[in-house]
Amino acid sequence: MTAKLDHKVSRRDFIKAGLLGGSALVGVAAATRPQSGGTGAHPTEHHPEGEHDHVGTMGDVDLTRFDPSVFMAAFDWGKETREPGGRTVREWEVIGIEKDIEIAPGVWFPAWTYNGQVPGPTFRSREGDLLRVKFTNGTTHPHTIHFHGIHPPSMDGVTPNVEPGGSFTYEFEARPFGLHLYHCHTMPLKRHIHKGLYGAFIIDPAQGRPPAREFVMVMNAFDTNLDGANEVYAVNTVGFHHMRHPIPVRVGEPIRVYLVNLTEFDLVNSFHLHAGMYRLYRTGTQLDTFELTDTVTMGQGERHVLEFSLEYPGQYMFHAHQSEFAELGWMGMFEATEEAA
Repeated sequence: MTAKLDHKVSRRDFIKAGLLGGSALVGVAAATRPQSGGTGAHPTEHHPEGEHDHVGTMGDVDLTRFDPSVFMAAFDWGKETREPGGRTVREWEVIGIEKDIEIAPGVWFPAWTYNGQVPGPTFRSREGDLLRVKFTNGTTHPHTIHFHGIHPPSMDGVTPNVEPGGSFTYEFEARPFGLHLYHCHTMPLKRHIHKGLYGAFIIDPAQGRPPAREFVMVMNAFDTNLDGANEVYAVNTVGFHHMRHPIPVRVGEPIRVYLVNLTEFDLVNSFHLHAGMYRLYRTGTQLDTFELTDTVTMGQGERHVLEFSLEYPGQYMFHAHQSEFAELGWMGMFEATEEAA
Protein backbone atom coordinates (compact mmCIF):
# COMPACT_ATOMS: atom_id res chain seq x y z
CA MET A 1 0.00 0.00 0.00
CA THR A 2 1.32 3.46 -0.90
CA ALA A 3 -0.03 6.96 -0.39
CA LYS A 4 0.69 9.57 -3.05
CA LEU A 5 0.71 13.28 -2.40
CA ASP A 6 -2.49 13.85 -4.36
CA HIS A 7 -4.39 11.02 -2.65
CA LYS A 8 -7.11 12.13 -0.23
CA VAL A 9 -6.86 9.90 2.82
CA SER A 10 -10.15 9.45 4.66
CA ARG A 11 -10.53 8.97 8.40
CA ARG A 12 -11.41 5.33 7.78
CA ASP A 13 -8.19 5.01 5.76
CA PHE A 14 -6.29 6.37 8.75
CA ILE A 15 -7.69 3.64 10.99
CA LYS A 16 -7.20 0.82 8.46
CA ALA A 17 -3.72 2.02 7.52
CA GLY A 18 -2.41 1.90 11.06
CA LEU A 19 -3.24 4.97 13.16
CA LEU A 20 -4.15 2.45 15.82
CA GLY A 21 -1.14 0.26 15.46
CA GLY A 22 1.51 2.59 14.31
CA SER A 23 3.84 1.83 11.45
CA ALA A 24 1.57 2.84 8.59
CA LEU A 25 0.72 6.27 9.96
CA VAL A 26 3.90 8.02 8.97
CA GLY A 27 3.66 6.84 5.37
CA VAL A 28 -0.03 7.45 4.85
CA ALA A 29 -0.22 10.73 6.70
CA ALA A 30 2.83 12.22 5.01
CA ALA A 31 0.52 12.77 2.06
CA THR A 32 -1.19 15.50 4.05
CA ARG A 33 1.93 17.56 4.68
CA PRO A 34 2.25 20.66 2.44
CA GLN A 35 5.21 20.23 0.12
CA SER A 36 7.37 22.90 -1.49
CA GLY A 37 8.06 20.69 -4.46
CA GLY A 38 8.45 17.15 -5.72
CA THR A 39 6.13 14.17 -5.76
CA GLY A 40 6.58 10.58 -4.81
CA ALA A 41 5.09 7.82 -2.71
CA HIS A 42 5.53 6.72 0.86
CA PRO A 43 5.59 2.99 1.65
CA THR A 44 3.32 1.77 4.41
CA GLU A 45 2.32 -1.46 6.08
CA HIS A 46 -1.32 -2.52 5.97
CA HIS A 47 -2.88 -3.88 9.16
CA PRO A 48 -6.42 -5.25 8.68
CA GLU A 49 -8.89 -4.05 11.28
CA GLY A 50 -8.65 -6.13 14.43
CA GLU A 51 -4.95 -6.94 13.95
CA HIS A 52 -3.46 -3.92 15.68
CA ASP A 53 -1.25 -5.00 18.55
CA HIS A 54 -1.26 -1.74 20.49
CA VAL A 55 -2.80 1.69 20.53
CA GLY A 56 -0.67 4.59 19.43
CA THR A 57 1.67 5.65 16.67
CA MET A 58 5.30 4.99 15.80
CA GLY A 59 7.80 7.71 16.46
CA ASP A 60 6.98 11.13 17.82
CA VAL A 61 6.37 14.66 16.67
CA ASP A 62 9.09 17.30 16.97
CA LEU A 63 8.49 18.36 20.55
CA THR A 64 10.88 21.29 20.23
CA ARG A 65 8.22 22.95 18.05
CA PHE A 66 5.26 22.26 20.34
CA ASP A 67 5.07 19.97 23.37
CA PRO A 68 1.54 19.26 24.67
CA SER A 69 2.99 18.20 28.04
CA VAL A 70 4.52 21.65 28.47
CA PHE A 71 1.50 23.48 27.07
CA MET A 72 -1.00 21.83 29.41
CA ALA A 73 0.71 23.28 32.51
CA ALA A 74 1.54 26.72 31.05
CA PHE A 75 -0.62 29.65 32.21
CA ASP A 76 -0.01 33.10 30.71
CA TRP A 77 -0.79 35.82 33.27
CA GLY A 78 0.32 38.61 30.91
CA LYS A 79 2.31 41.69 31.80
CA GLU A 80 1.06 42.85 35.20
CA THR A 81 0.83 46.50 36.26
CA ARG A 82 -1.34 48.46 38.73
CA GLU A 83 -3.73 51.35 38.19
CA PRO A 84 -3.46 54.32 40.61
CA GLY A 85 -6.43 52.94 42.54
CA GLY A 86 -4.73 49.57 42.94
CA ARG A 87 -6.59 47.52 40.36
CA THR A 88 -4.46 44.93 38.54
CA VAL A 89 -4.02 45.45 34.79
CA ARG A 90 -2.92 42.53 32.63
CA GLU A 91 -1.68 43.01 29.07
CA TRP A 92 -0.90 40.59 26.27
CA GLU A 93 0.30 40.90 22.69
CA VAL A 94 -1.17 38.32 20.30
CA ILE A 95 -0.08 37.86 16.70
CA GLY A 96 -1.96 35.90 14.05
CA ILE A 97 0.47 33.62 12.22
CA GLU A 98 -0.01 31.09 9.41
CA LYS A 99 2.06 28.01 10.24
CA ASP A 100 2.28 24.30 9.45
CA ILE A 101 1.91 22.26 12.65
CA GLU A 102 2.62 18.56 13.28
CA ILE A 103 -0.48 16.87 14.70
CA ALA A 104 0.80 13.26 14.68
CA PRO A 105 4.15 11.77 13.61
CA GLY A 106 4.54 12.79 9.98
CA VAL A 107 1.11 14.45 9.77
CA TRP A 108 1.24 18.20 9.08
CA PHE A 109 -1.66 20.64 9.06
CA PRO A 110 -1.67 24.18 7.55
CA ALA A 111 -2.90 26.08 10.60
CA TRP A 112 -3.92 29.62 11.43
CA THR A 113 -2.54 30.35 14.89
CA TYR A 114 -2.45 32.79 17.75
CA ASN A 115 1.25 33.33 18.59
CA GLY A 116 2.34 30.42 16.42
CA GLN A 117 0.66 27.59 18.34
CA VAL A 118 -2.55 25.55 18.45
CA PRO A 119 -4.23 25.94 20.88
CA GLY A 120 -3.26 29.53 21.51
CA PRO A 121 -1.81 30.55 24.89
CA THR A 122 -3.91 29.90 28.00
CA PHE A 123 -4.68 33.40 29.29
CA ARG A 124 -5.22 33.62 33.05
CA SER A 125 -6.41 36.41 35.32
CA ARG A 126 -8.41 37.07 38.47
CA GLU A 127 -11.97 38.31 38.62
CA GLY A 128 -11.99 42.12 38.52
CA ASP A 129 -8.65 42.51 36.71
CA LEU A 130 -8.58 44.92 33.76
CA LEU A 131 -7.48 43.02 30.65
CA ARG A 132 -5.89 44.48 27.51
CA VAL A 133 -5.18 42.19 24.57
CA LYS A 134 -3.52 43.76 21.54
CA PHE A 135 -4.12 41.59 18.47
CA THR A 136 -1.99 42.11 15.35
CA ASN A 137 -2.99 40.16 12.25
CA GLY A 138 0.10 38.80 10.54
CA THR A 139 -1.84 36.46 8.24
CA THR A 140 -3.35 36.85 4.77
CA HIS A 141 -6.96 36.67 6.03
CA PRO A 142 -9.06 38.91 8.31
CA HIS A 143 -9.42 37.64 11.89
CA THR A 144 -10.68 38.64 15.36
CA ILE A 145 -10.53 37.39 18.94
CA HIS A 146 -13.90 36.70 20.57
CA PHE A 147 -13.67 36.16 24.34
CA HIS A 148 -16.42 34.33 26.18
CA GLY A 149 -17.63 36.07 29.35
CA ILE A 150 -19.20 39.46 30.15
CA HIS A 151 -17.90 42.63 28.46
CA PRO A 152 -19.08 45.55 26.26
CA PRO A 153 -20.26 44.52 22.75
CA SER A 154 -17.57 46.77 21.27
CA MET A 155 -14.99 44.39 22.79
CA ASP A 156 -16.74 41.19 21.73
CA GLY A 157 -14.55 40.31 18.74
CA VAL A 158 -17.39 40.10 16.22
CA THR A 159 -16.48 43.49 14.76
CA PRO A 160 -14.27 45.00 13.65
CA ASN A 161 -12.56 42.41 11.48
CA VAL A 162 -8.83 42.95 11.82
CA GLU A 163 -7.47 43.00 8.28
CA PRO A 164 -4.03 41.59 7.37
CA GLY A 165 -1.39 43.90 8.80
CA GLY A 166 -3.89 45.63 11.10
CA SER A 167 -4.30 45.56 14.86
CA PHE A 168 -6.99 46.06 17.51
CA THR A 169 -6.83 46.17 21.31
CA TYR A 170 -9.54 44.43 23.32
CA GLU A 171 -10.03 45.93 26.78
CA PHE A 172 -12.50 44.68 29.38
CA GLU A 173 -12.89 43.62 33.00
CA ALA A 174 -12.34 39.94 33.80
CA ARG A 175 -15.71 38.50 34.81
CA PRO A 176 -17.32 36.23 35.81
CA PHE A 177 -14.84 33.83 37.37
CA GLY A 178 -14.76 30.47 35.68
CA LEU A 179 -13.34 28.61 32.71
CA HIS A 180 -13.92 30.40 29.42
CA LEU A 181 -12.47 30.30 25.92
CA TYR A 182 -11.55 32.55 23.04
CA HIS A 183 -11.60 32.07 19.30
CA CYS A 184 -11.76 33.89 15.99
CA HIS A 185 -15.29 35.00 15.05
CA THR A 186 -14.71 35.86 11.40
CA MET A 187 -16.98 34.09 8.91
CA PRO A 188 -17.06 31.28 7.99
CA LEU A 189 -16.75 30.35 11.66
CA LYS A 190 -16.19 26.65 11.04
CA ARG A 191 -13.11 27.40 8.94
CA HIS A 192 -11.54 29.95 11.28
CA ILE A 193 -12.07 27.79 14.36
CA HIS A 194 -11.07 24.52 12.73
CA LYS A 195 -7.85 26.03 11.35
CA GLY A 196 -6.65 26.62 14.93
CA LEU A 197 -7.65 30.09 16.13
CA TYR A 198 -8.77 29.26 19.67
CA GLY A 199 -7.60 28.78 23.23
CA ALA A 200 -8.57 28.60 26.91
CA PHE A 201 -9.26 31.68 29.06
CA ILE A 202 -9.30 31.22 32.85
CA ILE A 203 -10.63 33.78 35.34
CA ASP A 204 -9.87 32.76 38.91
CA PRO A 205 -12.24 33.72 41.73
CA ALA A 206 -10.83 36.50 43.89
CA GLN A 207 -10.20 34.06 46.76
CA GLY A 208 -8.66 31.47 44.42
CA ARG A 209 -9.41 27.76 44.22
CA PRO A 210 -8.07 25.06 46.57
CA PRO A 211 -4.48 24.00 45.79
CA ALA A 212 -4.20 21.32 43.09
CA ARG A 213 -2.01 20.12 40.25
CA GLU A 214 -3.55 21.91 37.26
CA PHE A 215 -3.74 20.94 33.59
CA VAL A 216 -5.41 22.51 30.54
CA MET A 217 -6.94 20.10 28.02
CA VAL A 218 -8.38 21.61 24.86
CA MET A 219 -10.19 18.91 22.88
CA ASN A 220 -9.57 19.51 19.18
CA ALA A 221 -9.44 17.71 15.84
CA PHE A 222 -8.14 18.19 12.31
CA ASP A 223 -9.58 17.65 8.84
CA THR A 224 -6.40 16.88 6.93
CA ASN A 225 -7.99 16.40 3.50
CA LEU A 226 -10.68 19.12 3.52
CA ASP A 227 -13.61 16.71 3.22
CA GLY A 228 -15.50 18.14 6.21
CA ALA A 229 -14.60 15.22 8.52
CA ASN A 230 -11.72 14.99 10.97
CA GLU A 231 -8.92 12.47 10.55
CA VAL A 232 -6.94 13.20 13.75
CA TYR A 233 -8.37 13.87 17.24
CA ALA A 234 -6.46 14.98 20.32
CA VAL A 235 -6.29 17.02 23.46
CA ASN A 236 -3.89 19.89 22.84
CA THR A 237 -3.37 19.05 19.16
CA VAL A 238 -1.06 16.01 19.00
CA GLY A 239 -2.83 12.66 18.58
CA PHE A 240 -1.89 9.96 21.13
CA HIS A 241 0.68 12.27 22.76
CA HIS A 242 -0.25 11.19 26.29
CA MET A 243 -0.14 7.53 25.33
CA ARG A 244 3.54 8.06 24.40
CA HIS A 245 4.04 10.51 27.28
CA PRO A 246 1.74 9.65 30.22
CA ILE A 247 1.02 12.53 32.60
CA PRO A 248 2.95 11.95 35.86
CA VAL A 249 0.99 12.54 39.08
CA ARG A 250 1.17 11.32 42.68
CA VAL A 251 -1.27 8.94 44.34
CA GLY A 252 -3.77 11.01 46.32
CA GLU A 253 -2.63 14.31 44.78
CA PRO A 254 -5.46 16.79 44.04
CA ILE A 255 -5.73 17.21 40.26
CA ARG A 256 -7.66 19.92 38.44
CA VAL A 257 -8.32 19.71 34.69
CA TYR A 258 -9.56 22.74 32.76
CA LEU A 259 -11.41 20.96 29.93
CA VAL A 260 -12.53 22.88 26.83
CA ASN A 261 -14.21 21.49 23.69
CA LEU A 262 -13.22 23.25 20.47
CA THR A 263 -13.76 20.34 18.09
CA GLU A 264 -15.20 21.36 14.71
CA PHE A 265 -17.28 19.13 12.34
CA ASP A 266 -18.54 16.86 15.17
CA LEU A 267 -21.60 17.68 17.25
CA VAL A 268 -20.10 16.54 20.55
CA ASN A 269 -16.88 15.39 22.18
CA SER A 270 -16.34 13.86 25.61
CA PHE A 271 -13.93 12.99 28.41
CA HIS A 272 -13.96 9.61 30.15
CA LEU A 273 -11.62 8.72 33.04
CA HIS A 274 -10.88 5.06 33.79
CA ALA A 275 -10.65 3.61 37.32
CA GLY A 276 -11.72 6.82 39.03
CA MET A 277 -14.34 9.56 39.10
CA TYR A 278 -14.15 13.35 39.12
CA ARG A 279 -16.12 16.25 40.53
CA LEU A 280 -17.54 18.14 37.54
CA TYR A 281 -17.94 21.89 37.97
CA ARG A 282 -19.87 23.06 34.93
CA THR A 283 -18.20 26.12 33.36
CA GLY A 284 -16.30 26.50 36.63
CA THR A 285 -18.52 29.43 37.67
CA GLN A 286 -19.51 27.87 41.01
CA LEU A 287 -17.21 26.52 43.70
CA ASP A 288 -19.54 24.26 45.65
CA THR A 289 -21.99 22.80 43.09
CA PHE A 290 -20.74 19.71 41.28
CA GLU A 291 -21.68 16.23 40.16
CA LEU A 292 -19.59 13.08 40.58
CA THR A 293 -19.06 11.24 37.29
CA ASP A 294 -16.47 9.58 35.06
CA THR A 295 -17.83 10.79 31.70
CA VAL A 296 -18.99 14.16 30.42
CA THR A 297 -20.30 14.94 26.91
CA MET A 298 -19.82 18.48 25.61
CA GLY A 299 -20.84 20.52 22.58
CA GLN A 300 -18.43 22.94 20.95
CA GLY A 301 -17.72 25.87 23.26
CA GLU A 302 -18.65 24.00 26.43
CA ARG A 303 -16.03 23.88 29.14
CA HIS A 304 -15.88 22.45 32.62
CA VAL A 305 -13.50 22.11 35.56
CA LEU A 306 -12.76 18.53 36.65
CA GLU A 307 -11.28 17.78 40.09
CA PHE A 308 -10.15 14.37 41.32
CA SER A 309 -7.36 12.33 42.84
CA LEU A 310 -6.18 8.83 41.94
CA GLU A 311 -6.21 6.28 44.75
CA TYR A 312 -3.82 3.60 43.54
CA PRO A 313 -0.46 3.54 41.72
CA GLY A 314 -0.56 2.68 38.04
CA GLN A 315 -1.71 3.98 34.68
CA TYR A 316 -5.19 5.49 34.37
CA MET A 317 -6.50 5.81 30.83
CA PHE A 318 -8.58 8.79 29.69
CA HIS A 319 -10.18 9.26 26.29
CA ALA A 320 -13.20 10.40 24.32
CA HIS A 321 -16.18 8.11 24.75
CA GLN A 322 -16.79 8.36 21.03
CA SER A 323 -14.81 5.25 20.12
CA GLU A 324 -13.67 6.45 16.71
CA PHE A 325 -12.28 9.66 18.23
CA ALA A 326 -10.24 7.55 20.64
CA GLU A 327 -8.98 5.33 17.83
CA LEU A 328 -7.92 8.40 15.86
CA GLY A 329 -5.80 9.96 18.59
CA TRP A 330 -7.94 11.23 21.50
CA MET A 331 -6.54 8.93 24.18
CA GLY A 332 -3.97 9.21 26.94
CA MET A 333 -2.80 8.09 30.39
CA PHE A 334 -2.19 9.49 33.83
CA GLU A 335 0.71 7.69 35.56
CA ALA A 336 0.20 7.71 39.34
CA THR A 337 3.16 6.89 41.57
CA GLU A 338 3.82 6.97 45.29
CA GLU A 339 6.83 9.25 44.79
CA ALA A 340 6.82 12.92 43.82
CA ALA A 341 5.91 13.37 40.17
